[in-house]
Amino acid sequence: MKNSDHLPLYGVGPLYGAIVVALTVAGCVVGSIISFGKVPTLRMPLLILGILLILYGVSLWVRAVIVAKLDDNIKENRLVTGGVYSHVRNPIYSAIMFACTGALCITGNLIFPPLFFVFWALMTVMMKNTEEKWLTERFGKEYINYCKETNRAIPWFAKKGDKK
Repeated sequence: MKNSDHLPLYGVGPLYGAIVVALTVAGCVVGSIISFGKVPTLRMPLLILGILLILYGVSLWVRAVIVAKLDDNIKENRLVTGGVYSHVRNPIYSAIMFACTGALCITGNLIFPPLFFVFWALMTVMMKNTEEKWLTERFGKEYINYCKETNRAIPWFAKKGDKK
């Protein structure tokens, strides 16, 4: 990659999204058909949790893409570390992970929400082997320090406060 080039706008996102959505659709279909794993007393709490996770995922996505103007920052070779990016390094992927887990919760079947951990592991492997390498090559110590301060997948408070 030349210094004048910018990083890919989409990275491995479409592949990650396709895999996670496919697993979610399969889980929702199977989870709504089979009775094993359904606990009637947990139907309403799982429904509420599912809706909240979907709304949280949408919120993360909006803050990562629209509010942070991610495409513009990528095209201008700027590392985004403020706003939602001060709480999680990959909020778009996290948004997919949370929204899909929410959809699985809505089925009311306890077998499939643990796919969250599969989604997390898949994101971790994909990020380590692609985008994190690209960003380290492009931004060096700035990105390495950012990684030390900010979680990869689960939004959390920045270790050194909210960055601007």
